[in-house]
Amino acid sequence: MHPIKHFRTITRHRLMVMRNCFRVGLIRQGLCHDLSKYSPAEFWQGAKYYQGTRSPNAGEREAVGYSTAWMHHKGRNKHHYEYWSDVPPGQSDYEPVPMPTRYLVESVMDRIAAAKVYRGSQYRDGDALAYLMREGGKKQMHPETFQKLAFLLTLLQDQGEAALFRFLRKTVLREVPFDRWESLAQIQKTTKP
Repeated sequence: MHPIKHFRTITRHRLMVMRNCFRVGLIRQGLCHDLSKYSPAEFWQGAKYYQGTRSPNAGEREAVGYSTAWMHHKGRNKHHYEYWSDVPPGQSDYEPVPMPTRYLVESVMDRIAAAKVYRGSQYRDGDALAYLMREGGKKQMHPETFQKLAFLLTLLQDQGEAALFRFLRKTVLREVPFDRWESLAQIQKTTKP
């Protein structure tokens, strides 16, 4: 049981996401990001399965076959693609639906912060993309959401954080259609901020 270490880890992660959300203008989402991690349902499981180098949810899954903390978390935090599923009219099975833009951007910030916290000094701008491709849930994520997330994390890997944040502010959060992103990213790459 590591409540102090877990508290420090989730607070460090949350502050990183908050700072990055503020940089692109998502003030409310930055302030509210991951507050459920401090709830008893999530906090004590996180402290119990704390490892420091990866999510405690993975440890809980390995120990008991599922993570109650994760189930609580994904149902309350819209920046997780698992939140975005519903039963379409006339159907009986849940299907993924597209993630709204502001939550997609928060998801990008979440992934960057998680990679920085868990990778520490070994962090590289390609880590979040590598994790998405390795463990990302492509089959459970709406194809449009996956394409956008992969595009943004590739931009991070190829052009760095400053370029990504500029693109998020000037293109993504202004609701520019996705089919124009690639050409706008190329223009951004050749011009100075």
